[in-house]
Amino acid sequence: MKATAAPQKDGPRINQDIRVREVQLIDHEGQNHGVITIEAALAIASEAALDLVEIVPNATPPVCKILDYGKFRFTEQKKLAEARKKQKVVEIKEIKLRPGIDDHDYETKMKAVKRFFEEGDKVKVTMRFRGREMAHQDIGYRLLERVKAETLLLAKVEAEPMLEGRQMIMVLSPK
Repeated sequence: MKATAAPQKDGPRINQDIRVREVQLIDHEGQNHGVITIEAALAIASEAALDLVEIVPNATPPVCKILDYGKFRFTEQKKLAEARKKQKVVEIKEIKLRPGIDDHDYETKMKAVKRFFEEGDKVKVTMRFRGREMAHQDIGYRLLERVKAETLLLAKVEAEPMLEGRQMIMVLSPK
């Protein structure tokens, strides 16, 4: 039978999980003790009734700090939650047009485009051609150029108008 590997713990290694001879030690008061053996570092941590936590594992020797591991994990989770809260997911909204769109319909679509930019979303403008409209792709291209010109102050062009099958696509992103 194969021996199963020990499950990997997420987060930094603590106390006996640290498997190196020497560490760079920073105590609970923030003082740097320099490079000392792992046994001495563990002894200092147990004297203070705290944990030895590996902060920078990739350094040589690894940097370890004496602190309360439970409190450390709690503050790290708080930081991650705060970062997620501030994070804005950029969505791509799609506006579909046709070459023969009427002026009022066009204005309504443009209002929606401007609203999407104010919300911080990208906009994919799709010009769909049906039947004989494929022979007049220049009309669709001019319409997309008009959209680009009207949104010049609000957005920048991420993907220029290009034909994909029976539709012409342009992607705009907010400035």
